[in-house]
Amino acid sequence: MSHPESRRCFGDMERGVALADRGPAGPAPAPTATPAPAGSGAVRPDLEQVFRAAYARVVAVAARVLGARDEAEDVAQEVFLAFGRTTVPAEEAVGWLSVAAAHTALNQLRSRRRRVRREEAVVGDLTAPDVADDVVTLDERRRVRSALARLPRKQAVALVLRHSGLSYAEVAAALDLSPGSVGTTVRRAEAALRKELNRHASSE
Repeated sequence: MSHPESRRCFGDMERGVALADRGPAGPAPAPTATPAPAGSGAVRPDLEQVFRAAYARVVAVAARVLGARDEAEDVAQEVFLAFGRTTVPAEEAVGWLSVAAAHTALNQLRSRRRRVRREEAVVGDLTAPDVADDVVTLDERRRVRSALARLPRKQAVALVLRHSGLSYAEVAAALDLSPGSVGTTVRRAEAALRKELNRHASSE
């Protein structure tokens, strides 16, 4: 992410913090964390530093679930707003933010399933092979995301984090798993995803 874009995004988030101070906030569910002391009204001083270091990773995690960068950026803004009110140690920030982004994006994905007809409206004329290819690709992605939303949450999050580029060690730390169990968790999640895809295909 370029420096001007990073500054613009952080500026947007700062305005969000200011608005949140005026009334009750409603951040999406995130990993358990210790909130900032009640009544302090302060945002953690390292927020901008963490934001610049982790923003691209957080957007990538959300985009892996949602498939749309603009929606992923909205998720990132929400997650960083929540993070700014916590006392999560800086060295654990990337893991905490990645898990929070996965949870928030999965929540959005589940609520978005009922609006899937909006994507299908682009079908148009199927006589052109290139358009047909695009439609098949779009439908396949929709099916995968729908199946992902039906997985047990822990499996879905582990799968998203691993396929977003986090190492086994990073996934283990983020989800409080033993490093040796991450591979098993991810493989089970992949198997569950394939099962969901096959079950859905057989019911059509």
